[in-house]
Amino acid sequence: MKNIQEVIQNLGIQAENKGASTGAVWFITSGAAIDSYSPVDGKLIAKINQGTADDYEKIMQTASAAYLKWRKIPAPLRGEVVRQIGNALREQKEDLGMLVSYEMGKSYQEGLGEVQEMIDICDFAVGLSRQLHGFTMHSERPLHRMYDQYHPIGIVGVISAFNFPVAVWAWNAMLAMVCGDVVVWKPSSKVMLCAIATQNIVAKVLANCNVPEGVINLIAAGSAYVGDQFLEDKRVPLISATGSTKLGKRVGRIVGERLGRSLLELGGNNAIIITEHADQDMALRAVLFGAVGTAGQRCTSTRRLIIQENVYDAFKAKLLKAYAQVTIGNPLDASNLVGPLIDKAAVESFTHAIAAVKSEGGNVIFGGEVLSGANYESGCYVKPCIAEAKNEFKIVQEETFAPILYIMKYKTIDEAIAMHNNVPQGLSSAIFSTNILETEKFLSQEGSDCGIANVNIGTSGAEIGGAFGGEKETGGGRESGSDAWKVYMRRQTNTINYGTELPLAQGIKFDF
Repeated sequence: MKNIQEVIQNLGIQAENKGASTGAVWFITSGAAIDSYSPVDGKLIAKINQGTADDYEKIMQTASAAYLKWRKIPAPLRGEVVRQIGNALREQKEDLGMLVSYEMGKSYQEGLGEVQEMIDICDFAVGLSRQLHGFTMHSERPLHRMYDQYHPIGIVGVISAFNFPVAVWAWNAMLAMVCGDVVVWKPSSKVMLCAIATQNIVAKVLANCNVPEGVINLIAAGSAYVGDQFLEDKRVPLISATGSTKLGKRVGRIVGERLGRSLLELGGNNAIIITEHADQDMALRAVLFGAVGTAGQRCTSTRRLIIQENVYDAFKAKLLKAYAQVTIGNPLDASNLVGPLIDKAAVESFTHAIAAVKSEGGNVIFGGEVLSGANYESGCYVKPCIAEAKNEFKIVQEETFAPILYIMKYKTIDEAIAMHNNVPQGLSSAIFSTNILETEKFLSQEGSDCGIANVNIGTSGAEIGGAFGGEKETGGGRESGSDAWKVYMRRQTNTINYGTELPLAQGIKFDF
């Protein structure tokens, strides 16, 4: 494995980095410097000089001009640029994956997996560039033809979260590019180096392909410099925001007031139902990865486990045994399954939630400690927690972005589904059962109310081929596969009269 300093150099990360770019052009930014410390070892990785409001305005003007050119390039040719971006990511997959792991804290294998998601969405978008299909309809009027088509929408603003510092941007940006849009990216202030490294990789491709400056833009800045003006900007018809429900409500309100579009990917409170007909060994594997993978910092992390009462004790025993075998430590070491939380604020949230579940009458049966010692010097490592709880507990109704799993019993499948749905969020869900009556009910209109519902696989690890997103306080947005591309375009219905008369619809007569 490469040394992290070698990786940083390969990705073009300097000791002090500029925070605003329109592609190959980086601005000399005057914003205050942000220090990026690794949660892995607590060491300073590099500094980022934040972009300012003036930088944002320069970017917006450049992006607006670029859009007028980019939208006229045929979609398959736009797809060719995306194909080359995918190849560039393949070449630097190991480096970028390691930086994701080091700056964010997820395991190196998960870092590689995140970059693979970027590559996969590039491949998907390349095919999509020849399939931006509309529809044809038969007109009720003679000698008339009707169809609808899709046009680029303009500038797409992408606000990404720390837990997937590069993949979520790619889900949006690669689809937006083939749709003829341009992108302005505002990454989480916790993982700005990942964004700068990605911009460096992409900028080389854009330059080699003679793509207009301003198609892919980056503004690495905190809200003190670039905040509500991004949401209020009428030049940005679509804002795609990933983050907390609190963030999403703010984005939705501000963008909605100007009648813009919001694509919101917000909180999850995901549950797995374990029925008495479940393959328990298979379920155990899914629960373990879903609950402790990425240290519980996925929006699709498993947070609730709803177990049929007849198999509750047996499955709980297996779960405790499995948790005892989880290795915690430096995520760049392949022998460790769980790395650190993103920062000490996340650790405080973890300990607060554990105290809250205890105060409500819950019972912590495993973990919950903050780890200390030479191997955990950053102060961001915790021992994943299992707590017996009730679904109606206030803390269980909330999303805690940490490895806490709440387990509870049920009697009937109807009771399990009711418990499952009785939370404000609605992202991902799963049931483990070999009984087709149970699984089909879970997938029916009276089953899971989530945007993602799985059978005999866990809540985490969605493929890019399907539309990703959720309902209720998860925001209702859809990204990635299926027909999620349509949100990045404006839809237009066209009617052509190729006759010499002008009949009106619905048989209306208007003679004069």
